Amino acid sequence: MVPETRYARAGDVHIAYQVVGDGPVDVVYVPPQLQQVEHLWTEPRVAAFFERLARFSRLVLFDRRGTGLSDPIAARTTLEDQMEDLDAVLDAVGSERPALFAQAEGSPMAMLYAATHPERVRALVLYAGMARVTAAPGYEWPGAPAEREARIADIFAHWGGGERVALIAPSHADDAALRRWFGKLERLSASPGALRLLFDIAGETDVREVLPSIRAPTLLLHRRDDLAIDVRHSRYLAAHLPDARYVELPGRDNLVVVGDSERILVEVERFLTGTHTPPEADRVLATVMFTDIVGSTETAARLGDRAWRELLARHDELSRAQLARFRGRAVKSLGDGWLATFDGPARAIRCALELRDAVRELGVELRAGLHTGECEAMGDDVGGLAVHIGARVGALAAPREVLVSNTVKDLVVGSGIDFADRGEHALKGVPGTWRLWAARS
Repeated sequence: MVPETRYARAGDVHIAYQVVGDGPVDVVYVPPQLQQVEHLWTEPRVAAFFERLARFSRLVLFDRRGTGLSDPIAARTTLEDQMEDLDAVLDAVGSERPALFAQAEGSPMAMLYAATHPERVRALVLYAGMARVTAAPGYEWPGAPAEREARIADIFAHWGGGERVALIAPSHADDAALRRWFGKLERLSASPGALRLLFDIAGETDVREVLPSIRAPTLLLHRRDDLAIDVRHSRYLAAHLPDARYVELPGRDNLVVVGDSERILVEVERFLTGTHTPPEADRVLATVMFTDIVGSTETAARLGDRAWRELLARHDELSRAQLARFRGRAVKSLGDGWLATFDGPARAIRCALELRDAVRELGVELRAGLHTGECEAMGDDVGGLAVHIGARVGALAAPREVLVSNTVKDLVVGSGIDFADRGEHALKGVPGTWRLWAARS
């Protein structure tokens, strides 16, 4: 569910914001240059990240002036103007002393605000933060302004297409659905003209002299091999902030919601609350769904490598869209299918039925197997007997069949979903016999 968007007024500028959760700590997320608060929630990994933050906080999201749903800017703006925007949002939500969680280009304003208004900032969390974006004496790694201009020109040439996913999330460079989502985020965040103004502001910003004045305890997080933002930015901050804790994480992704995002959330929760609750129970009841394309080997041989890859990419897009629609979590791709989990068996069945019908436009047939049981959380993966049973059920499904265990059928009584009895079966490696049912639209 997308939270309600409201507006705070900073002078003549209207700032869009949202509030999520009711935890004991107020956390204000200060975004980088790309942001549109309502579009964020359309990508399941982004939504899950912010929902997890809101489990231990009252989370405030806002679009900076000139971006997203906030008022556009027609001329240059300053960090001081942006701090007034933050003041307006804090006043609107009644937050007296929040923690500021800033990313990338959002970090200079957050640091300046913390130094200027120490009475209003409980703590700082900076992910892939930076004091400036171009080289200077003692700060040589970002490259000269001319190099930055070349990068900006390349960004403008591909603006709105999502190509930057290859840079900010190299581990998901082939994720067509993520590229589409990110391309739309680019278009909704700012036009190229507005972005030019924002780039100019960021290019001239330098808060190095401010760092010794920041008294708020600060948590610095950065992935060691980040391709988009050099890790030396955060190492510099760690060396120059008076009260900083620096955690350097493995990985190449800059996009916070991919890779080991749970480790980041655990570090943030521990830092802000002194403890942490597991992101999920070690064992949780869930409906497991396995899907696969019928006759995938034969189809791949008939189509050839290139056409098969294109078909799989389209299949993955359709799968992610349906999973998002029915609140499913894509656990992992199985090549020609998916392992996904749901917190409701009826949604899982409807998702499988819709996906089965959707992929027919690709000229292939899908089958699916579902079971509800206790799953073991294993980082981003899931395991346990329930997962094993779901896989076995899926293996027995006929083409275009959504086959479910008796457990699933019993849990959706009253849903209006119809079933055909497929009899009792022995599932390899699972004790006893299991009655299976084919779900029908």
